[in-house]
Amino acid sequence: MNFIETLQWRGLLQDVSDMDGIQKLGATDSFYVGLDPSAPSLQIGNLVPLIVAAHLGRAGLKPIILFGGSTGSIGDPSGKRAERPLLDRATIDDNVRRHSAKVAEIYERLNIKADFVNNYDWTASVSIIDFLREVGKHFTLSYMLSKEFVKTRVEEDSISYTEFSYMLLQSFDFLHLYQHKDCKLQIGGSDQWGNITSGLELIRKKIGGSAYAFSIPLILDSQGRKFGKSEGSAVYLDGTMTSPYKFHQFWLNLEDASVIKYLKIFSFLEKAEIDELEKKVQSAPEKREAQQTLADLMTTLVHGEAGTREAKQSAEVLFGGSIAGLSEQQLENIFNGVPSTTIERAKLATMSMADIMAETKLASSKGEARRLITSGGAYLNNERVSDPALALAQSAAAKSNIFVLRSGKKNYHLVKIS
Repeated sequence: MNFIETLQWRGLLQDVSDMDGIQKLGATDSFYVGLDPSAPSLQIGNLVPLIVAAHLGRAGLKPIILFGGSTGSIGDPSGKRAERPLLDRATIDDNVRRHSAKVAEIYERLNIKADFVNNYDWTASVSIIDFLREVGKHFTLSYMLSKEFVKTRVEEDSISYTEFSYMLLQSFDFLHLYQHKDCKLQIGGSDQWGNITSGLELIRKKIGGSAYAFSIPLILDSQGRKFGKSEGSAVYLDGTMTSPYKFHQFWLNLEDASVIKYLKIFSFLEKAEIDELEKKVQSAPEKREAQQTLADLMTTLVHGEAGTREAKQSAEVLFGGSIAGLSEQQLENIFNGVPSTTIERAKLATMSMADIMAETKLASSKGEARRLITSGGAYLNNERVSDPALALAQSAAAKSNIFVLRSGKKNYHLVKIS
């Protein structure tokens, strides 16, 4: 398959400006995709255009990854019903730094060479007069108002002149890259199509050039929500915001009906490999082999092999695996959502295992706690405790600021020492 056929089979192609023109692009041509630095971390939705860019890079085109130091200063109105808060320059610069580091890390694993650019570099010195003369002159008000994302904002809410001007800045980016980087193609999410085609318009009107574009469908879950944003929280690529364990668990918990779709979109597995996994979903869904494959592939891509090992070790802890070597932050990530108790270290020094089991309500009373412990049903950091009188201050667990209690197989409680 050529790269167009590959993208079509994977469900990664929606709007196309000129199919014949795109298919004629060669190894001397470059293309670009932009990333918005509105948050400290990219999220899994941003992986989609980066993966599409990797497919094009493998097909011989030259990827340019644009970080929006300039466009991120005014806010992209696409897909938004309200104005974005304006970020200060230091925050934007820090977000760009963090984003570029993560993309570089991912592309190094994919062996993709890309040119990283920041549009602030060519817009910061342009005066408002020059910008209006050189760019604004080529856009009519009726043309800009005809864009669906602008029309929606005007009709339903409102849009400031700042965000209204966003498409002009993005068009200026395409023109600059066309003239200075031999960039003939722009790709982006389908919600960006209005901005993207405005760039084609500027290149045609200002310099008589021919450029191309295609969009990528927005990836939605089975509930019609943006993929990775269910329940109001995003799945981030930064391991400090979404741990490798939670990242791995997100993919592992995908429903059977959707996992093959996501394997096509997010993985680089060949058709035969995905077809084989689809058969396994149908014949033995309880094994969740497709989900496990996708979880391992994506966690390794974003966090490296060490991240995948960490995620799997963390998962094993929930099934009674060893806690040895896990950091306090990892324990908090693993046991996020389970009941927890904070106890002063001075108080802990006076407590036995039976005391703490009763204190945390893992046992209804100290007598019940003693019976639970002597019968082999109590665990400290996943190690069975048989002595109800065990002094917690003398245990290895008390040397840290967090430890884990368990009664039975799955009844966990996290204890934090203050």
